[in-house]
Amino acid sequence: MAKTKGALKILDRVTGNSDSIKAGIAAARANLEVAQMIYDARTKAGLSQSELAALIGSKQPVIARLEDADYEGHAL
Repeated sequence: MAKTKGALKILDRVTGNSDSIKAGIAAARANLEVAQMIYDARTKAGLSQSELAALIGSKQPVIARLEDADYEGHAL
């Protein structure tokens, strides 16, 4: 079998036509995009995680989880 080099082709081959796996991949991608947007905005503003948390009435570990895209199982 010829090796596939495209990441999307590899994922399609591994996951097959599983809608639940495709939905999980889409959700993970969305979480990563949101995490990156939060990090980019915070660093552009020159804020630490603690400073951002204080501004929004939260705590630093919440900002860390958001930036790590660690949403599942945690109360934000």
